[in-house]
Amino acid sequence: MSVAVPARAANKPRTVLFASLIGTTIEFYDFYIYATAAVLVFPRLFFPAGDPAAATLQSLATFAIAFFARPVGSAVFGHFGDRVGRKATLVAALLTMGISTILIGLLPTYATIGTAAPLLLALCRFGQGLGLGGEWGGAVLLATENAPPEKRAWYGMFPQLGAPLGFFLSGGTFLLLGELMPDEEFFAWGWRIPFLASALLVVVGLYVRLKITETPDFQKVLDRGERVKVPALTVLRAHRRELVLGTLVALATFVVFYLMTVFALSWGTSKLGFSRQAFLTLQLVAVVFFGLTIPPSAILADRYGRRTAMILVSAAIAVFGLLFGPLFGAGTLAAAAVFMIAGMCLVGFTYGPLGTLLAEMFPPEVRYTGASLTFNFAGILGASLAPYIATWLATNHGLPSVGWYLSAAAILSLLALLLVGRRDAAKAAEVR
Repeated sequence: MSVAVPARAANKPRTVLFASLIGTTIEFYDFYIYATAAVLVFPRLFFPAGDPAAATLQSLATFAIAFFARPVGSAVFGHFGDRVGRKATLVAALLTMGISTILIGLLPTYATIGTAAPLLLALCRFGQGLGLGGEWGGAVLLATENAPPEKRAWYGMFPQLGAPLGFFLSGGTFLLLGELMPDEEFFAWGWRIPFLASALLVVVGLYVRLKITETPDFQKVLDRGERVKVPALTVLRAHRRELVLGTLVALATFVVFYLMTVFALSWGTSKLGFSRQAFLTLQLVAVVFFGLTIPPSAILADRYGRRTAMILVSAAIAVFGLLFGPLFGAGTLAAAAVFMIAGMCLVGFTYGPLGTLLAEMFPPEVRYTGASLTFNFAGILGASLAPYIATWLATNHGLPSVGWYLSAAAILSLLALLLVGRRDAAKAAEVR
């Protein structure tokens, strides 16, 4: 006599997509408010007064710390994501990021505790990187592992939308504070508001994520007894090719984004003479185009393939690099607007299908770890030092050299995409 086993409740598509979107929105909001403050606030409050340029470079160095923490977060959270499950790991990653961000809003400044201030700031920044290192991969898998095969890129673009939404919220918050209070109040206490406000967003994110169930792909891994003991070691041993090529595939995405955001804000408000409010407004307009181009990028990726879509946009980024100096260096608001909008449209077209492509390169039993490590190794190579390198290049060799740097990164990504091949990009999908 057989006993009927109740069917496992399936996640509703709306719940899955909202849970993946809200989490990455919160994580990227937290991440970007630091990026904005690293240019506008921290050089003045957390480092010794004297040389403003040196203080900015030191602040950008703390900004880079998170990118070196992200692979650590990928390995730690990826281990539990591939061993315990996507849901519990995503909750832990969100808490790690949220607590680190709130603590930044409570830190005493250099004037209060001296050199301990930048050290504590760096420690909290490490915590932010640790959390985001575990967040991104899990959010992408939450979406793609619940997706119909023909809509995998469409589902996978929802966590990617968290980046423009998080950036818009962070930039909009700083812009609003600049309008509502004088500089004296902003630098005295107003800058803390965006960091402390993260607590409200984290509560919303936790509520949504606690309502979801495990993804079908991971449930199959459990049912088949296919979990590996140490996912990170398995990735390094059995999937080195995918790890290296995937890292290079994502390189241009990171370089173009952080040149258009952190470097452009720093250079535009210091060397080109734009006001803080004017340039933040310009960035917010450009970020709208970033968000608007992600959905069509997913449609193209589902129709023509993730690899083909990424090849086309990587070639376009290489060409855009040659226009970097003439457009941004013109110094006019109109030229800067064309530059920012064009650059952020390219970011949207490359960022939209990226998560799905990287996830599909790894089998389900190590997919959380593999996709996260790949994405975050690319963050080290393409983002952690990009504002620093770009500032040094522009100072010593002019703005066109920053564009050459971007073109070189795009060519590396293009070559990696050509080496990946259709078979590699579809290998994990065949396992399903």
